[in-house]
Order: sequence, then C-alpha cells, then structure tokens
Amino acid sequence: MSSLEWTRSRITDSTWRLGDVVFYTLALAALAVFLFPFWGPVAQSAGSESAEPSRALLLVVTLCVILLLLGLLGEAQAGLTALTVAMLGTLVGLNTALRVAENVVPLPGGFTPVFLLIALVGYTFGPRLGFLMGALTLLVSGPFTAGGLGPWTPYQMVAAGWIGLAAAWLPKGKYGLAALAVYLTLWGWLYGALTNLYFWPYTLLAPDIGWTPGLGAAETLARYARFYLVTSLLWDTVGAVGNLALLVLAGRPLLEALERFRRRAHVIWVPA
Repeated sequence: MSSLEWTRSRITDSTWRLGDVVFYTLALAALAVFLFPFWGPVAQSAGSESAEPSRALLLVVTLCVILLLLGLLGEAQAGLTALTVAMLGTLVGLNTALRVAENVVPLPGGFTPVFLLIALVGYTFGPRLGFLMGALTLLVSGPFTAGGLGPWTPYQMVAAGWIGLAAAWLPKGKYGLAALAVYLTLWGWLYGALTNLYFWPYTLLAPDIGWTPGLGAAETLARYARFYLVTSLLWDTVGAVGNLALLVLAGRPLLEALERFRRRAHVIWVPA
C-alpha cells in the first residue's frame, strides 16, 4: 500500500464516526426547525390581537434551515469519488429533466416522478449520497419549475434529502422492494406535510385551522391536522399512489442497475 493510500485509509477510518455524528445531528436539528410551530415559544406583540406571527420569524427560521442545509451538504460530500460524483451528476440531471417534463405536461395532483431515484440512490449507496441526491435534485431543478427558486427551496431540499437519507436504513434483500414500496408511499404524504410547514404558520386562515402563538403543542398539531386534511390530503394521496406505481413499474431494474454500479465503484484498501 502506498503512503498516499495509507493516509487516505487512515483518514477515512478516523473520521467516520465523528462525521456520522455531525451529519445526523444536523439532520435532527433541521427537523427541529421544521417543527418549530409545535414547540417554539412565540409571543404576540403587546396590544396586538392578531394571530399572524411576525415576518421576521419566518426569516429567522428560514435562515436556520439554510445554515443547517449547508452543513448537511458539506458533511454529505465526505468520501465522494470521481465515479460517484459522475453518477450523482448524471442522476440529478435525469431527475431535473423529469421535473421539467412534469411542469411542461402537468401530472395529476401531487404526483411527481423525482422521488423514486432519490430513494433508490439512498437505499443503494447510503445516507450521505441519498441526501445529496434529494437536495441537489430540488436545487438544480428549481429554476425550471413554475415557482422557481425562493425561500421555500431550502425546505424542499432538506425534505427531499431526508427521503434519500432514511432510505438507507430500510432492510435489504428479500423484503427490500416491499419495504421501499411502503416507504415511498408514506413519503407521498410526509413530504407534503413537512413542506407545508414553510408557509402554514405565516398564513392567515380560519381560526380552527390556522396557527396561533401561545397554543400548546397538542392543539397546534390538531389545527395542522385539520389544515392538512382540508388542503393537502387528496393532493398528496395522488403523489403517494404515484410513488408506489413507479416503484412497481421500474423499481427492480433501476435497483439492479444501481447495484451493479455500486459494486464496480467500490474500492477496498488492501496491502500491496
């Protein structure tokens, strides 16, 4: 083994545990920021009866999401090789093309074809590459969508990154496809429920479905559940069914192709 190979091997071995702790800590911190409406103590302005929270709060929470996202992206790049970078670029480009096509020819409800590859990459290559696949897909394709890039983009990137990250924890082998089917179906609803949190607390709505400062977590959750049921459930159900249908149609051949690439790209350090 050359001195360079030995150095690279030692660095990889010594930083794996610390790097994973930092990566998952940032992911959990991002989740805590998403869930801020359910735990954050926000007081109303003195003498104000309005239930609308401050726009400054929206800016602060969004900046927290951006900072956590930057940290996650930085940590997720650890250990990338030229081959995995090339593969990631190709798959992000493919997902971007799919998202552009989805905006040119609108699909029913919340159905989108981009989450399948995100989950499969995380499932095959691990949480870091899965997170990058999700986050970069939403970033690169954002300018080509109807809404473009905006303050909502970091929320979408983090939520999509979680799809790829958590897919790495699913069981492999005989029950792998079944686990992916359940997983992608659930994310059809979960992605919408998480990204709604970007605007829900800052939108004036009917009292029984809107966010109000000072409410307890249970009542806030009940209001959000009613809001989601009225505004998003049907839309996201179409997305959930679409995710399942895509996995049934294309999941196995895509997994086999990704697994072949993983085996060819895998490098094992051995003594010379």
